Amino acid sequence: MAQLLTKSCFGRGGPAGPPCSLLLRAYSAGSPDTEYVHRSIVPTMHFQKSLPRLPIPKLEDTMKRYLNAQTPLLDAEQFSKTEQLAKTFQAGAGQQLHDELVSQDKQNKHTSYISGPWFDMYLCARDSIVLNFNPFMSFTPDSRPEYNNQLIRSTNMVVSAMRFLKTIRAGQLEPEVFHLAPAKSDTARFKRLIRWVPPSLSWYGAYMVNAYPLDMSQYFRLFNSTRLPKLNRDELATDESGKHLLVLRNGNFYVFDVFDRDGNIAKASEIQSHLQYILSDSAPTPEFPLGYLTSEERNTWAVLRQKLVDNGNGEALKKVDSAVFCLCLDDFPVKDLIHLSHNMLHGSGLNRWYDKSFSIIMTQDGTAAVNFEHSWGDGVAVLRFLNEVYKDSTQRPAVSPQSPPAKVDSSKAVHKLSFHLDDALKSAISAARKKFDSTMSSLTIASMEFKRGGKDFLKTQKLSPDAIAQLSFQMAFLRQYGQTVATYESCSTAAFKHGRTETIRPSSVFTKKCSEAFVSKSSRPSAAELRSMLEQCSKYHGQLTKEAAMGQGFDRHLFGMRNLAASKGLALPEFYQDPAYTRINHNILSTSTLTSPAVQFGGFAPVVADGFGVGYGMHDDWMGCNVSAYPARDVKQFVQCVHQSLEDIFKVLEEKSVKS
Repeated sequence: MAQLLTKSCFGRGGPAGPPCSLLLRAYSAGSPDTEYVHRSIVPTMHFQKSLPRLPIPKLEDTMKRYLNAQTPLLDAEQFSKTEQLAKTFQAGAGQQLHDELVSQDKQNKHTSYISGPWFDMYLCARDSIVLNFNPFMSFTPDSRPEYNNQLIRSTNMVVSAMRFLKTIRAGQLEPEVFHLAPAKSDTARFKRLIRWVPPSLSWYGAYMVNAYPLDMSQYFRLFNSTRLPKLNRDELATDESGKHLLVLRNGNFYVFDVFDRDGNIAKASEIQSHLQYILSDSAPTPEFPLGYLTSEERNTWAVLRQKLVDNGNGEALKKVDSAVFCLCLDDFPVKDLIHLSHNMLHGSGLNRWYDKSFSIIMTQDGTAAVNFEHSWGDGVAVLRFLNEVYKDSTQRPAVSPQSPPAKVDSSKAVHKLSFHLDDALKSAISAARKKFDSTMSSLTIASMEFKRGGKDFLKTQKLSPDAIAQLSFQMAFLRQYGQTVATYESCSTAAFKHGRTETIRPSSVFTKKCSEAFVSKSSRPSAAELRSMLEQCSKYHGQLTKEAAMGQGFDRHLFGMRNLAASKGLALPEFYQDPAYTRINHNILSTSTLTSPAVQFGGFAPVVADGFGVGYGMHDDWMGCNVSAYPARDVKQFVQCVHQSLEDIFKVLEEKSVKS
């Protein structure tokens, strides 16, 4: 189970923690009709009521794990001080906070101890959500080039997205379940049986056959949802009555209904016609594109949004907020993977509305990606959405390259939104644009593909592919900068009710020792010794992963106690004021992996100014990473060092393999 739950896609940790991912199974359930992606015989939320609750770790376990994670980052003197602060905290303020956290948790059995504080962490953050929070995931291209036409692919994805929406609201989306013994649990027979087990007991029925249902409480925020800027704390809004799609092109806003009054999906040929009408609109780019405001600092945006409402734009903004989702049509092709990453992660700001729960971005050559706002969830729902939409749009496309658009008057069906801007708002948009351009120009991205081997080979060596990838990042940073630094890898706790994420801390005494052994030019150990070190790294990483997946990390527990102290107006315990605590939460290496047939790759920005944002993929016969950085770091050299590290590791493994 821990293997599946290693990451929850793009769940961010700390004030701006790293994205992460969760590989979810793609399900098919019977023969779907044209209104649904499938019709599951097991109701979507069948397991939700009986999901186990997220445990709060024992305080002594949390402090032990915390000190273990600090060991490779501190010298002897620093560690001695941190260890003493930890002991004092555990015996005093920490025990009191822990006991109260446990008491509060017992009184709120409908949720998890981390859910409320985690929402607050996101919604109270005042930084721009662009780069700091919103990540992207790009769709794999359709295997048939002619279906990657911008109009054809947009139409098919919109239809498939609406099928997904209808499926989940009808309660007919297959529940998210991790099958440890699929021959027993991922079968029609088991599904026929489990649907008759009462929801209050259904989880236990799945558990008996080694199946683990996952939390699906975040899914309702996927559609018709947006983040509303408010002073000091934003709000999440969902209006399921919205039947229209929001389309952005050249900074202009368009809406048209994708459902009729009876709740049926509009004809695909009509959606195609409306999108063709938008693509052929020769209206110029607005002099003051409104989307830039969603990239602003949140309090600034909150004040400006109220000015927009006061200026007569309330109804237009309501249309934006309540749209099923946002489709961004870009009038240029993708040049290469680096251009793709920049465009899908932030773009020019002209043709985006970053506050929507998610946007599908479609370039002129049919390259597609999802950019999503992060506060409402950790991406589990987004990845399921990508998997289902990709599968449905490629296997059951609603239109083909030969399909003619419907002969309808799209000029009446498509409404172009207009916004009334006074001089103050125009000035604010110009200022936001200038700030946006300056910030985005400072971000650099580089990618790397390692073709010598991947998951298959590493598994034959009885090594964790994820552990080896993480080790390569540790080795690369040591090779480039001569340091071992705080590293973050997010792990889903979706096996629990309202679980969010926990942190895996890949930097350990084992990775430090192993990295130094590989990088050292003077006294390099033998291949057998290096192999032994690799095995130690893999074993320990597996332990950390299992602990995190079971809610037994230390980061969320410490976060919860600190949040509790702040909410009660208590003085911040000295433990939290330790420079070592600040350093371990300054995640220079923030990492996330994503592997799915529907997803080409994903990306995100560093979470600190002197960090790297490392998105990576582990495939059967190759490995790759997509890395971002600000000027403080050399991203091109880093990916070269990652490649060299993998070369060194595989050389040792191949030598051993040949001898064996």
